[in-house]
Amino acid sequence: MKGLILSGGKGTRLRPLTFTQAKQLVPVANKPVLFYGIEALKDAGIKNIGIIVGDTKEEIIQAVGDGSRWAVNISFIEQEAPLGLAHAVKISEHFLGTDPFVMYLGDNILKSGIKSLVEEFHEKKPNSLILLTEVPNPEMFGVAELKDGRVTRLVEKPKDPVSNLALVGVYMFDMHIFEAVKAIKPSWRDELEITDAIQYLVEHGYEVHPHLVTGWWKDTGKIEDILEANRLILESISGEIQGEVDDASKINGQVVIEKGVTVKNSIIRGPAIIGAKSEIVDSYIGPFTSIQNGCKISHTEIEHSIVLEGSEISEIGSRIDESLIGRGVRIFKCPPKPSVYRFMVGDKSEIGIK
Repeated sequence: MKGLILSGGKGTRLRPLTFTQAKQLVPVANKPVLFYGIEALKDAGIKNIGIIVGDTKEEIIQAVGDGSRWAVNISFIEQEAPLGLAHAVKISEHFLGTDPFVMYLGDNILKSGIKSLVEEFHEKKPNSLILLTEVPNPEMFGVAELKDGRVTRLVEKPKDPVSNLALVGVYMFDMHIFEAVKAIKPSWRDELEITDAIQYLVEHGYEVHPHLVTGWWKDTGKIEDILEANRLILESISGEIQGEVDDASKINGQVVIEKGVTVKNSIIRGPAIIGAKSEIVDSYIGPFTSIQNGCKISHTEIEHSIVLEGSEISEIGSRIDESLIGRGVRIFKCPPKPSVYRFMVGDKSEIGIK
């Protein structure tokens, strides 16, 4: 069995962060989201993985490499434009051949992994296995309708959803999916939709088995989803202190402090992770916070947030909460001035002032 990870999207919902970084490389618990997908496939025994890449291909290729760090073989498949999930399958036929495969969206995280699902697919041998979960906003997803436990209809982002069962970003197919992706037409979005391809399988008598996901699943396409995934993963970490923590500091709960970290006169309450060579001084780091490598945090309170590598936050004077701070960012408090604001702001940024 092979794996196909989709990593070609532009990440428009995460701008301005994704103007300079692939959305699949945004870290959750200090690990790129994409790496969770690779690990899930590897843990399920899949050794040959193709990754669909687009505009951010060079960054993805540099971050992933040849797959040797995971003991898998990685191939990169370039998609000329984001023309739909079914289009990604279509252009991957030369890589996939006649082998069954798992398609995994590169910005998804599935807590329980996919090992048991791959085993179910091998055992029952349907033509497709789709993962479903109940969601409060089905109009934002591909949605499935079931009758007597069988898939009868699928619709992509319906205005009037037929059910609240959304397609999780993990699918399993045999070679008959290529017949489907070649037969369907582009949707109103001018994309080849995977829901239309699966609907083709249903209508032409192929077996499509549904599997309801019981553990948590996150599509990390929005900041609130990234922060929630970060929280859920941090809840499962075990504390480990490899850096230097002075006697004036307090570490409570499960906290990972990596090599080269210096903590002075600060409180860190877990679950939290502090990346290598970061410096925490006179600060409070609250639960569900991930700070990447080489950051400097001083005289600051921060919790339930993600700070990317090389950023510096100092002398804020109030607490930072539920924030996603990019690479090499500098946040500091300016000296008091009359009622004047000074900004240097990137495209499509959002600033709240009270």
